[in-house]
Amino acid sequence: MPGMFYTRFGDTRREAGKALRGKGMLITVTDVRDRDERDFNEWYNREHIDERVNLPGFRRARRYKAVEGKPRYFATYECSKVGDLATPGYLRLLANQTPWSQRVMARFTHFDRLTLRIQTDQTHGSGGALSCVRFVPDPAKRTALLAWLREDALPRASARAGMSGAAAGMNDLDVANAPARGQNADYPRATEIEWAILLEGMDPDATAAAAHAIFKAAALKPFGVAAPPSIGTYRLLFGNER
Repeated sequence: MPGMFYTRFGDTRREAGKALRGKGMLITVTDVRDRDERDFNEWYNREHIDERVNLPGFRRARRYKAVEGKPRYFATYECSKVGDLATPGYLRLLANQTPWSQRVMARFTHFDRLTLRIQTDQTHGSGGALSCVRFVPDPAKRTALLAWLREDALPRASARAGMSGAAAGMNDLDVANAPARGQNADYPRATEIEWAILLEGMDPDATAAAAHAIFKAAALKPFGVAAPPSIGTYRLLFGNER
């Protein structure tokens, strides 16, 4: 089957396990001033990641740093389903952050988030680098876009040298806006159904090359994508899982 990876044990050929731990994912993009970076990283590695992966429904969290440019920090939080990002327990946690979280988050110079409903998962294992392609298609073109991703774009990306797979998800507006509705907090409000393509590989050069080769503006135009996609490339810093 195109785009699938296999392992061989003796004479038995079997499909390798998927890398994503569920059908939902939170993506955050953050940055801080240089003088706050050390505390930010210590908080992320010693408190925030562990706190999140121990929530009901959360399975794995990984954080990355941009190879170049800003915002510098990118994180993924994999959940059993996208609805795990809008449960009463999770929303209570957002409204009642620890003192360390409050201090660090008050110093954010950039904060953006997507709550993805995973549409297709063609990942395999874990790589040390990731490129994220973000764009807003015409919602009426969803079926055609998904077919292209499943049958063409993601298999081609995954087959390139240095790649370990790819996945695609679309922002669930109801879940994305749950924190702001529930607590009138200063969380970004989502107004468009944005998509994110996650291209994972062994090194940043491989994932960036795949992103720029396959997700050109001309390739996305038939799906109603009016603006060039946003592409960021990152290297893995830290992660934890159940």
